Amino acid sequence: MSRKAGLSDEKLAAVRGSDLTPLSETERLVIDLADAMVSTPSNISDELYARLRQQFSEEQLIELGAQIAFENYRARFNRLFDVGSDELDQRRPSEATRLEGAA
Repeated sequence: MSRKAGLSDEKLAAVRGSDLTPLSETERLVIDLADAMVSTPSNISDELYARLRQQFSEEQLIELGAQIAFENYRARFNRLFDVGSDELDQRRPSEATRLEGAA
């Protein structure tokens, strides 16, 4: 799904790791929000909120916050039932070959 949304392998690897330099400033800001929202207890600092408001409208923040909250809910719910990954985020060897051949 993330590839369909236009995320490169480099950006996906960055999200999984700790080096976020391949991501834009806006993408890193969204990750800061997600990290703050999934902490227990969640805490959105005034400084983070001010940075968010410089980048996003109130309506955009509502949508963004709702999506992050839903994904956090879904992840925690899946843990209850030990639902594992279906590995859809992994390219199949035949797909990787096809995509590399097209480049």
